[in-house]
Amino acid sequence: MRFDDLPQERRLECLGELAEAALAEYGIEAAEPPSLVNVSENATYRARAADTGREYALRIHREGYHSRDAIASELAWLQALRRDDVVETPVPQPGLDGELIQLVGHAAMTHPRHVVLFEWEAGREPSETEHLVEKFAVLGETAARMHKHSEGWPRPAGFERFTWDFDTSLGERPHWGRWADGVGVDKATARLFGRTVDLIGERLERFGKAPERFGLIHCDMRLANLLIDGETVKVIDFDDCGFSWRLYDAAAAVSFFEHEPHVPELLHSWIAGYRKVLPLSAEEEAEMETFVMLRRMLLVAWIGSHSETDLAKAMGVSYTEQTTPMCEAYLTKFG
Repeated sequence: MRFDDLPQERRLECLGELAEAALAEYGIEAAEPPSLVNVSENATYRARAADTGREYALRIHREGYHSRDAIASELAWLQALRRDDVVETPVPQPGLDGELIQLVGHAAMTHPRHVVLFEWEAGREPSETEHLVEKFAVLGETAARMHKHSEGWPRPAGFERFTWDFDTSLGERPHWGRWADGVGVDKATARLFGRTVDLIGERLERFGKAPERFGLIHCDMRLANLLIDGETVKVIDFDDCGFSWRLYDAAAAVSFFEHEPHVPELLHSWIAGYRKVLPLSAEEEAEMETFVMLRRMLLVAWIGSHSETDLAKAMGVSYTEQTTPMCEAYLTKFG
């Protein structure tokens, strides 16, 4: 039976077996079987070396999502950000052959998977329930430093990353599936969401893709991809980094709780932090809600196309239902 046709429990068993095999490519004998951290686009495991006690994050890439060149491009940027003292990012580890990207197979899989190993980063994930206003100012400043770096960084030959614009998010070529296939999207909801998506597209078209607005960004700077280590904010998981609007990084920061009443205050703080490094016009600030809605609708699509993941199961129909009043408010304000 093909891997994709296996029950989810057996798929996870196969991924765990592949994770154990992958560690050998880095010369690591694990003290115990690698433990699954999460499954999203990729499967991430935590592993501890038996001889040194050092801990690692092992990422098994989803088949067909990113090419080897795209993964190498991600690693090039996150290494440059750390090397240039822009922000602390994960440190990839070379395999026994000196390569950062390994190719590891499993009998149940038609094709081998790309695998990357990182040093385990200390720190904790911030919670949406804690007081985040000050942290969002730091986050906005961090995002601006990353955006400024991407402006002047000479990309290596063959640099390849996704573009996250309207067409590849909510349009005809969506990376994460169609918003209309979201969980609990019935006919009435589809009509409301469709009007919202059309308005988002119209406003983004007017907003444009000038270089000071659109470039290489993280694209998934949500709380789950941040680590607080004392006074330091670390940014992890660059798997979705690519070309998009800079304000999309702000919208991603409130992922999955965009509907909460304290979000405008958090985004105001993000903008204040951002402006410490880069200018942000009043026109751009006024368009923030469009980027929040872009991200929200994209996540409706993601939940529908990743229904087997724990995160999608946790969000489910309620996320779609909570999106409805957001669409109505957006249409009332901008429609």
